[in-house]
Amino acid sequence: RALKFYASVRLDIRRIETLKDGTDAVGNRTRVKVVKNKVAPPFKQAEFDILYGVGISREGGLIDMGVEHGFIRKSGAWYTYEGDQLGQGKENARNFLRDNPDLADEIEKKIKEKLGIGPKTEVPEGEPGAEAAGAEAAPAAAAKTVPAPTTRAKAVKSTAAAKS
Repeated sequence: RALKFYASVRLDIRRIETLKDGTDAVGNRTRVKVVKNKVAPPFKQAEFDILYGVGISREGGLIDMGVEHGFIRKSGAWYTYEGDQLGQGKENARNFLRDNPDLADEIEKKIKEKLGIGPKTEVPEGEPGAEAAGAEAAPAAAAKTVPAPTTRAKAVKSTAAAKS
């Protein structure tokens, strides 16, 4: 019983459905809920595909996020990206993205731009505002350096020597 109180993070992992290619099981659709988290906000949830022998499916995640954010259109069982048919059914669309990694990278880039994650774009030096950005970065870097507390360490050593 004590383990649930001692743990910093607890996850509830459930299989939602079995992914099939024809009649063969190729993986599982999985839902993970954060039941407890002492280091970040709890009660978050994620769903993803785990394929046997591969791991978490990157292409399946791209399809899910693309549909959620409107980059990939799903009508019936068909998945479409900018007029291109990705496939009928999620398994066929996943295979199409695996065979066309440049298209998968393009979708991933658009999703990351919309979510505001990934590498930040640099301001070219020739454009106005580049000097201000550089001037702001230097004090911020200087403020991050913290001097080592030397006086406290000497005080601790002297009190330890006095006690013995």
